[in-house]
Amino acid sequence: MGEFVRLETTDHIGTIRLDRPKMNALNTQVQEELRAAARAATEDDDVRAVVVYGGERVFAAGADIKEFTETTYAQMAVRAGALSSAFDAVARIPKPTVAAVTGYALGGGCELALACDWRVVAEDAKLGQPEIRLGIIPGAGGTQRLARLIGPARAKDLVFSGRMVDADEALRIGLADRVAPAAEVYETALALVRQYVDGPALALRAAKQAIDGGLDRDLAAGLAWESQLFAGLFATDDRVEGTTAFVEKRKPSFRGR
Repeated sequence: MGEFVRLETTDHIGTIRLDRPKMNALNTQVQEELRAAARAATEDDDVRAVVVYGGERVFAAGADIKEFTETTYAQMAVRAGALSSAFDAVARIPKPTVAAVTGYALGGGCELALACDWRVVAEDAKLGQPEIRLGIIPGAGGTQRLARLIGPARAKDLVFSGRMVDADEALRIGLADRVAPAAEVYETALALVRQYVDGPALALRAAKQAIDGGLDRDLAAGLAWESQLFAGLFATDDRVEGTTAFVEKRKPSFRGR
């Protein structure tokens, strides 16, 4: 895998591991290595769930600001789309995903966590979108995914002020889904997604597509989207196995087909 980002798989759970000393700053190289890792996790059938992890010390403290100091509008107009799409590649992994957040998840680090289905946060972690203090705004999903997750008013509070929130507030406003001691964050994240490893992969994919895709539609369009995905699962072997196992009063054995 890449120099700073790698995909490691154990027991069908892939870990996208960021390892760029000292704070996992998200420069262009890390951005593209994240994209590659997300693509690999998507395409590898042995990976059935994904944990995004920055290590015991820090998740990701944001963009490499040194890159920004000399970046012109013309350069960023070209680069901004690539930055956003790299994070979107994580969001579009068609499998259960969780961010295991230790230390800081700020700016791009918070946006990376937002791209996952869930966030397990260390008791001493800090999360936020401080870009406003640099005279800019979040540019990789921070204004969009954050507002959809915690509501527009709370998102405006965090984005307008640039303030950091601790784990307790993150849990209260819905930015975090679990809080654990820092030493237990990774294992807690593994436990959260491990329950899906033996599940029906195609149905899980469809459920994620239905929920995420439905957020961008009105109710009628969302219901039509759901119906289409629902019907499509009747062409799968897993549907046959699941319904047959129910009738036969046994545990299903799904194969992702």
